[in-house]
Amino acid sequence: MPLPKIEEARKLSDQELEEQIIAIKRELFELRFQKGTRRLEKPHQFKHARHRLAQLMTVERERQLKAGSHSESEAAE
Repeated sequence: MPLPKIEEARKLSDQELEEQIIAIKRELFELRFQKGTRRLEKPHQFKHARHRLAQLMTVERERQLKAGSHSESEAAE
């Protein structure tokens, strides 16, 4: 399974983005739990989940910065 592209994350709405972040964090928790109980069958899922979480959080931060710079420019006028 190929890793998802960041363009897919950029197409999500703010609500969908937040839901995806929560879901990935939950998935990482479950993977850590499986690892601790020695039931983890696919260790590469850690890499995929962490990569996806990083993408989603990057897009979220980009949007925050864009909104912040937009409001700062309005305040300067």
